[in-house]
Amino acid sequence: MISGEKILITGVTGMVATPLAHFLAKENEVWGIARFADPEARRPYEDAGITTRAIDLANPDFSILPNDFTYILHLSWMRADISQLQQAIRTNVEGPGLLFQHCRKAKATLVMSGMGIYSPHEDPWHLYTETDPIGRAATAYAPTSPSSKAGIEAVARFCARAFDMPIVITRLNTYMGTQRTMPAQVIRAVLDGKTIHAPHDPNPQSPIHIEDMKWQLEALLDAASVPATIVNWSGDETMPMQDWARMAGEFAGKEVAFETNYVPGAPVGSASDPTLRQSITGPCRTVFRDEFRKLFDDHQAGEALRGGPNWGAI
Repeated sequence: MISGEKILITGVTGMVATPLAHFLAKENEVWGIARFADPEARRPYEDAGITTRAIDLANPDFSILPNDFTYILHLSWMRADISQLQQAIRTNVEGPGLLFQHCRKAKATLVMSGMGIYSPHEDPWHLYTETDPIGRAATAYAPTSPSSKAGIEAVARFCARAFDMPIVITRLNTYMGTQRTMPAQVIRAVLDGKTIHAPHDPNPQSPIHIEDMKWQLEALLDAASVPATIVNWSGDETMPMQDWARMAGEFAGKEVAFETNYVPGAPVGSASDPTLRQSITGPCRTVFRDEFRKLFDDHQAGEALRGGPNWGAI
């Protein structure tokens, strides 16, 4: 377990960053930066012992941020429409590059990328490897992401070599384990009797659970190198989204309806080859069905306590 370190986490309010920050704050000095448009949003982080700073990576002022962090976790991300591509590049590419320059003395930096960087493969069951082609991707939910991810990876690779700065670039697959994730959205849709939409049937993915991410983090930071290491951060199991929905339907005793909505240029599957990551961290410790059931039960328990849906929980 990581302990006694001074760690900076960008985008600390994000769905991946928040649980990691609280986990690391138990044994480390953790700082978290985000825009924090609402000052009250800082309170739960400060209460957990996390030092916060309001910094917008589109126009960053690093004079309020130390430069002696031992670890950097760059997890921030701006999703935007294609009309905001210039803003997305400033926020997702230029700003992080300036941050890496400011914090170049860190002994390891993790830069979060994602599956959206890969050029689509016609086989939905294709397991994307770290050496697969990139640069021709498209995502309907975040049109600026593929180009921004290629940009941040390029900047990170440059910084590793220019500053002799050990970096690991992790390409995140579907994230699960909290009520704001895609698997949780599928559960909610099934319980509400809504149709499950996907770009292809089947639509395989390789979800990674937050509990696995917590303990794998140390090994991934140890894998940071010059030139930068690039690794898929996914679970060990590959399963179509449609199967998650059927599983939720099984738990709820409901029939599930599906609709395929093809998006030109979008991947028909997002499954990762976990081989390289397994060589660094070892196998995952969680089992998808068990954790999906826990997520389902937690959702049900939360609904009972609230007396109805909480749409802000997703």
